[in-house]
Amino acid sequence: MSDLTPRSTTAAPAPADGDNRYKAVQAKLDKLGKAMDDAGLELESLLRSMQANAGDAGDMAQDIANAHLDPKFVALTNAVEAALVGAAREVRTLSDTAQETADLTHQTRRTHAKLYGALDDIRSGRRERTPKPGFFNR
Repeated sequence: MSDLTPRSTTAAPAPADGDNRYKAVQAKLDKLGKAMDDAGLELESLLRSMQANAGDAGDMAQDIANAHLDPKFVALTNAVEAALVGAAREVRTLSDTAQETADLTHQTRRTHAKLYGALDDIRSGRRERTPKPGFFNR
């Protein structure tokens, strides 16, 4: 039987606040990437479980038919199998989407580091405060 309770207790992998400092953005992207990786793994586990349950339902329908029970039970059990196969197909799509999102999140984190990492090192290393963006555009 599947465990349908969520394993994570947090509502969001990263807070949606206005903190757009370099290190905060990197931390949020890292946390989101890890959460999406975890979601992908959980969805793969769910997919395998659903496929196994669908196979079991198909075998059970065959056993019911071989036992010469009422055909409505065979039809109902076959309907369960078909529903599980269809649900597993949708879980596969969701899993693929979660993996794509995780990959794009990791790529975005690397690109962000490439574009702004050196600037953050410079800004973090000086004693003087740096003007806010847009200060010189008056």
